[in-house]
Amino acid sequence: MRILFSAMAAFFLFASFHGDDVSKEKHLANIRQLTFGGDNAEAYFSFDSKSLVFQSNNAAWGLKCDQIFVYEISKGGGAAYKPKQVSTGKGRTTCAYFMPGDKQVLYASTHLGADTCPPTGDLRRGGKYLWPIYSTYDIFVADGKGKIKKRLTDSPGYDAEATVSPDGKKIVFTSTRSGDLELWTMNIDGSNVKQVTNQLGYDGGAFFSPDSKKLVFRASRPKTEADIKEYKDFLAEGLVAPVSMEIYTCNVDGSDLKQITNLGKANWAPYYHPSGKKIMFSSNHHSQKGYDFQLYMINEDGTGLEQITTESIFNSFAMFSPDGKKLVFCSNRNNGGTRDTNVFLADWVE
Repeated sequence: MRILFSAMAAFFLFASFHGDDVSKEKHLANIRQLTFGGDNAEAYFSFDSKSLVFQSNNAAWGLKCDQIFVYEISKGGGAAYKPKQVSTGKGRTTCAYFMPGDKQVLYASTHLGADTCPPTGDLRRGGKYLWPIYSTYDIFVADGKGKIKKRLTDSPGYDAEATVSPDGKKIVFTSTRSGDLELWTMNIDGSNVKQVTNQLGYDGGAFFSPDSKKLVFRASRPKTEADIKEYKDFLAEGLVAPVSMEIYTCNVDGSDLKQITNLGKANWAPYYHPSGKKIMFSSNHHSQKGYDFQLYMINEDGTGLEQITTESIFNSFAMFSPDGKKLVFCSNRNNGGTRDTNVFLADWVE
């Protein structure tokens, strides 16, 4: 979860090649490509494992910036299949997730700020890679026909990166309402909003553990005076430089905070293994140039790091299906040398 993916694609995915032999991806079987063109990202399963909700800017679908789509896995099968759009088509959207019952989805959108796509600006200023954190993002719930049923957030500032607990009772999201990018939770109806994290740095992309009692997320923790100043200065402009992030866990109330990785560079997009004892995430810690992102899995205590993918230079946004049988992820494999990033589905092999 959770980024403005078009910006990342423009920076990291300027090249594509075939890496090590795909036979080394021993945990992935029967890999199936689901989308064909554009930047497709953050594809997440419905509670019944039958559908995916994701964001895309596929120009072939008439899109100028990311909108939200629902992909019925049994109906998709090639480039001719166009999933159903469930966002308004206005503004920029991100971070979609199914609501309990799979009849509605939540997502963040800037459409109340303007009908047009918000400008990205210079996202490589001074040699830094930057993510825009639009203050016009709020979180909405829409039905299967794309009609907005409810607005869940209305505080000034950035509200996005929302996911739902497996038990269907809670939503976790990232917000700047306290002045920093922190994790917050609310009930499924938007009530009982509570702050979870409170340390300086970007806390985001959170997911619940299978038992809904814990959170796993990415975080930056600027330490030096220079790093702290840079972080605050960028945040004041609605920007984040996500080049140094590690994986953390905590209880849903924020207690028992633990740093799981200490790998350096960018470690992000974590998701719990169905056992609740391991965490899948994307990392470029092994890369000399910074743009080679592969999936890794690690024990919850920080031991047993294992590389999962080897093919192409970008693999991220991994999520296990609720039944534990499938893994969905996004990759720039098979893109014919373009910058396209697509959604892939695989059988998970222990």
